[in-house]
Amino acid sequence: MTVQKYEDLVVWQKSQDFAISKYKSFSGLKDYFYKDQIFKASVSISKNRGEGFDRKTNIDFIRFLYIATSSKSEVRSRLWLSQRLNFLNSSETQKLIDSSNEISRRIYGLINSMKNY
Repeated sequence: MTVQKYEDLVVWQKSQDFAISKYKSFSGLKDYFYKDQIFKASVSISKNRGEGFDRKTNIDFIRFLYIATSSKSEVRSRLWLSQRLNFLNSSETQKLIDSSNEISRRIYGLINSMKNY
């Protein structure tokens, strides 16, 4: 089956869910700058997947997938910092980290399939 639009990619859907979970997790946080930074990085994960999908070559798409992984790493780093700052408890942090790890596996799976195509 060929994917016709990026919204059909499970990894894009999971990335959207991930961004929404960050928004909900930090909705009560009074540090608006911190909250804004983590939300922007979370949104960037799915945004780069969508932008890369519409590129004309697999090489361009893969480049945007790598950018998405960088955004995911930024979010992950901020999640650990959030726990240390007591913005999140350890179980919330671990749940979000596990979700980010799943997204990473899916991104790298997509990259590998694109390289072999």
